[in-house]
Amino acid sequence: MKLGINGLGRIGKLSLWHHVARKHFSGIVVNIGREVGCRLDDLASMLERDSTYGRLGTYLYGHKCPRVIEELNEEKGTMVIDGIPVTILRSSRNPKDISWQENGVSLVVDTTGVFTDPTADPDVERGALRGHMQAGAEKVVLSAPFKIKSKGLEMPEDAITTVMGINDEMYDSGQHSLISAASCTTTCLSYMIKPIMERVGADKILSASMVTVHAATGSQQVLDRLPKAGAVDLRKNRSILNNIILTTTGAAKALALVIPEMGSIGFMAESVRIPTSTGSLIVLVLNLQDDLDSPVKRGDINSIYREFSQNNSYLMFTEKHNVSSDILGAPAAAAIIEGSETHTRTAAIQVNLSQIKGCLAPGADPILNVPVTQAVVYGWYDNELGSYTNMLGDLVVKVAGEML
Repeated sequence: MKLGINGLGRIGKLSLWHHVARKHFSGIVVNIGREVGCRLDDLASMLERDSTYGRLGTYLYGHKCPRVIEELNEEKGTMVIDGIPVTILRSSRNPKDISWQENGVSLVVDTTGVFTDPTADPDVERGALRGHMQAGAEKVVLSAPFKIKSKGLEMPEDAITTVMGINDEMYDSGQHSLISAASCTTTCLSYMIKPIMERVGADKILSASMVTVHAATGSQQVLDRLPKAGAVDLRKNRSILNNIILTTTGAAKALALVIPEMGSIGFMAESVRIPTSTGSLIVLVLNLQDDLDSPVKRGDINSIYREFSQNNSYLMFTEKHNVSSDILGAPAAAAIIEGSETHTRTAAIQVNLSQIKGCLAPGADPILNVPVTQAVVYGWYDNELGSYTNMLGDLVVKVAGEML
């Protein structure tokens, strides 16, 4: 079975690395839709070297490995990477025009970040995610959250958002053709929320909030530049090399798709971009209804994550002191809990029932003391290769296995 990859940005390139190393597919067809450099060898040079993760050969076999890309054919656009035949398509950017069928591709991973609307018609001018199926693909995995642009439209029945180990059992190969792997932040966040929810219970989580301290992405500017007409957030055009930049995240909305219980919990998500190439951190704050006689403490929270990690390889727990570069490339780790920084504080919160209409019985004390524990948890994630791309790769292999 061949795998199609649309786009060769950060996730596209690293997905190619992942699947070359994994050797699950007999061949890989990569669509970039345009020429790169002066010859095919220029593209090969870009593929085998990476400013963040080093050389492809080192990633595969260690520092003594020679070049692993060979048999370049300029005319056919083909090469062999560590024994895996790879075909590069350079003529079409619109999904419906990509020659998936001619190249024997039935499963495509779209990593462009451009085609995210599962309701868009394949024949729209600039292309749509469903265009891949019009071009011959049976299944499409999206390396981003779905975004429905037309108000009032519901999520199509053949589309689903999944995170491996969280809700991937909801994927139905007979029903779902479009599969979103959510985002790197949602993937990490789901593994920070799920263990607490399973042990404490969703009904005891009064509210939650998170901030992701996120590495730079390709959407940001190296140097300041003028914004496009109609731009509403002028910070996106400021240099990521020089600034900490406040931005937004859709993690809260996507989280409810993979953990439906979150829909009933007040949840806020914020994002801050920082000048690093990868390696991000989520600071999660939970407010739990508790018991003053035996409140949830730091050790209890850490025990929940430690025990969960022993039965789920996608969660790692550590009490070492880490910095962001320490977690780069960590294999298939959706989240790495920094247990040394877990904190809790319990107090009785006074609620004035007289301010709640119809709640106070005649003659009753208007003040209600509610014991609440606030817990702060830190979770690292390599938002490129270590966490997201490896998790995405596992999802792709799962979908492929159910297509046979």
